[in-house]
Amino acid sequence: MKIILVSAVALIDADGRVLLAQRPEGKSMAGLWEFPGGKVEPGETPEAALIRELHEELGIETWSSCLAPLTFASHGYDDFHLLMPLFACRKWGGIPQSKEGQALKWVRKQELRDYPMPPADVPLIPILRDWL
Repeated sequence: MKIILVSAVALIDADGRVLLAQRPEGKSMAGLWEFPGGKVEPGETPEAALIRELHEELGIETWSSCLAPLTFASHGYDDFHLLMPLFACRKWGGIPQSKEGQALKWVRKQELRDYPMPPADVPLIPILRDWL
């Protein structure tokens, strides 16, 4: 089974809210909410992938020194296995804006379970809630 490495981030604002992005129509698992991020390209570190993805998807800049490793997901789907490190980030430049048509929502930790997420993301919620 193919292993896909995806890097994700919990962007945490000054009020302790976490940014979620809704997968747009036309993508697999459309309509589900997830932590921003994306596939790690060959030769790229998970941190570099996040810096690139945050710029492309949200129009913000951050730095490796601002990405704190928090936990990871390891989940088997029908046709691949997802390995996804989750970082926490409290410092970035710019205001997150949807660059790829995805809805964005700042969510309080006690509301995270109110948003349907891909199966790989769900086990990350209690870890993130305990950490915040």
